[in-house]
Amino acid sequence: MVGCTSKKSASFFLRKHRKWPYSPYKARWHRTFNQQQAMQSLKQSALKPPQQESPNKPHLLSSLIHSFSIYDVEPTPKAFDFIFKTLVNTSQFHHIPSVLDHLEKVESFEPPESTFAYLIEVYGRTNKTQEAIELFYRIPKFRCVPSVYSLNTLISVLCRNSKGLKLVPEILLKSQVMNIRVEESTFQVLITALCRIRKVGFAIEMMNCMVNEGFSVNAEIYSLLLSCLCEQKDATKFEVMGFLEQLRKLGFFPGMVDYSNVIRFLVKGKMGLDALHVLNHMKSDRIKPDIFCYTMVLHGVIEDEDYLKADELFDELLVFGLVPDAYTYNVYINGLCKQNNVEAGIKMVASMEELGCKPNLITYNMLVKQLCKVGELSKAGKLVRKMGLKGIGLNMQTYRIMIDGLASNGKIVEACGLFEEALDKGLCTQSLMFDEIICGLCNGDLSCKALELLEKMAGKNVSPGARAWKALLLSSGFKLDRVETKLFSLVDSNQTQLSSENVAVE
Repeated sequence: MVGCTSKKSASFFLRKHRKWPYSPYKARWHRTFNQQQAMQSLKQSALKPPQQESPNKPHLLSSLIHSFSIYDVEPTPKAFDFIFKTLVNTSQFHHIPSVLDHLEKVESFEPPESTFAYLIEVYGRTNKTQEAIELFYRIPKFRCVPSVYSLNTLISVLCRNSKGLKLVPEILLKSQVMNIRVEESTFQVLITALCRIRKVGFAIEMMNCMVNEGFSVNAEIYSLLLSCLCEQKDATKFEVMGFLEQLRKLGFFPGMVDYSNVIRFLVKGKMGLDALHVLNHMKSDRIKPDIFCYTMVLHGVIEDEDYLKADELFDELLVFGLVPDAYTYNVYINGLCKQNNVEAGIKMVASMEELGCKPNLITYNMLVKQLCKVGELSKAGKLVRKMGLKGIGLNMQTYRIMIDGLASNGKIVEACGLFEEALDKGLCTQSLMFDEIICGLCNGDLSCKALELLEKMAGKNVSPGARAWKALLLSSGFKLDRVETKLFSLVDSNQTQLSSENVAVE
């Protein structure tokens, strides 16, 4: 009896508080299942070409409405995200406004802010800046509360060019009316954008504004500003070092990359001793410099002709356990060559090979050039032959060094033979070296050899310059008047300048 009474009480409670039981079709799992089925139907419809499309209701939007209606569920934010991404991927940008209108006026759910941030980014990539701004202002109409997320996306779009950058102050002012609070991330977006367009001065002012307003600045922004300042062509040592000291006072601790940027800036500006000072400061901060830092500073002090410091630096990096690479050795060997100590340079090459670091073409070219400069042509020739035995092919720079060395020491016939060898290898493309050989042959009463060489050059499509023609004409007994002499001098001066620029590039 007690059991029957409790069952009757339970039934009475259900009848009183629920007129009929819940339908299984209204359960959450069934709604989710139907949404998944509708989404699958929408994706299949997107693969089919539209038969007849209305300009006010694109095929994808019609498919969305139909797919979700047959399953008796409301469209989801994911469905609209799929439509927007499909329209973007298929370049159907003209259909986006009609889908947005439907989302605003027909649907009732709250779309995620990421949907609008994605469209703002898309408008930015396709140079539709005005559409991006209008969509940002329109976000509240979609029952979505805009935040700094969409604001930062719009600012990133506007900061891609100077025209959009001018609109940023107005956007920031109107964002306050929209109750969007500017955060550190907004400043970081602005600073990054200013650095990207090389407006480092404005970026530093923005950083100072952040500090004054009590915002925290992360280390990445400090590093970015320091790097961009070092890349400025008109930046001075006092600006870079002063800014570095300012960052230290703000609590920034420079890392390996930051010190490397400063050292590169100083070495590039021929301030090797200042770079050495930064290297020492780096060690005092307990940051072990890598071989790249040592190589840059080594190059700087050698350019400053402080060879004693260069020797100390090279010894120091070895004591620290760093392994020099070919570039480090080349910098040090270049310093030895500048001191006319080519024998020490050759010994250093042997040490390189013993330590497993193979000398490259630049290494040998430096030594060959120095040997030719001091008149050691036989040693230079031996070194060139050694290069061939080691499988290091000669380039145009090597031939130019050897030919200039032979010609300047009066060995014009040997220079001519080497020039023909370069010509056969297809390495001779400039007329400057050819002019030197022709002039040398004509001055040495070897006009016939000069004409033979001229004929061979013509077959290789390499034309002589003004100096060569002038030397050939004079050697044949032709007399030049003042006008012709002036004309040849002007042409020769222009060709020499062009050839010097090409050599600098190489």
